[in-house]
Amino acid sequence: MTTIMLVRHGETDWNKEEIFRGQIDVPLNKTGIAQAKLLAEYLKDAQIEAIYSSPLQRALKTAETIANYHHVKVKTSNELTDFNYGEWQGLSQRAVKEKYPGLHDAWINNQLIRVPGGESLDNVRTRTHSLVKLVIAKYKGTVALVSHRVTNKVLICALLGLDNSHFWNIKLDNCGVTTFLYENRRFILDRHNDTSFLRPLGGTMLGDF
Repeated sequence: MTTIMLVRHGETDWNKEEIFRGQIDVPLNKTGIAQAKLLAEYLKDAQIEAIYSSPLQRALKTAETIANYHHVKVKTSNELTDFNYGEWQGLSQRAVKEKYPGLHDAWINNQLIRVPGGESLDNVRTRTHSLVKLVIAKYKGTVALVSHRVTNKVLICALLGLDNSHFWNIKLDNCGVTTFLYENRRFILDRHNDTSFLRPLGGTMLGDF
């Protein structure tokens, strides 16, 4: 049996400001660093065999913080990088609504669009699923995949056997942990969006953006 642990990175200022991040390399903010430390403490006894991360620093910093408790080196994987939002990257949600009103409405109403200059959810599904196939062939223990909101939500749909139209039915917070067990050639959802370890920080969680 292989345990696949999907981890979203900690908070960034662009999460707070609702700016589309995509593949722009935005760092964790102070809250995000604190979240990553609490996450790492929470997972210290998880006996993680391998850690793969998006190469973007918000994910990589989160992954490296987890790795401090384990005798593993973080492996970066382009398959886990964030969704390419194309022309929306670096724009606030308000600016996108004003500049691309029809396309933004289609996006939030669960139409499977391709952002101008960007990629589709199908592209994300293909690249992430290829990494999962490698992981289940190589490991029999727990493997952490540290990535991004869109990337992880698409992968969750894939592992549940759902098409990408269910993307908006999934909530995923910063540092949220989702775990699948792989056995008998099936992926079994074991827990989803676990952020219980963030309670010491207090405050209100950001919206799913």
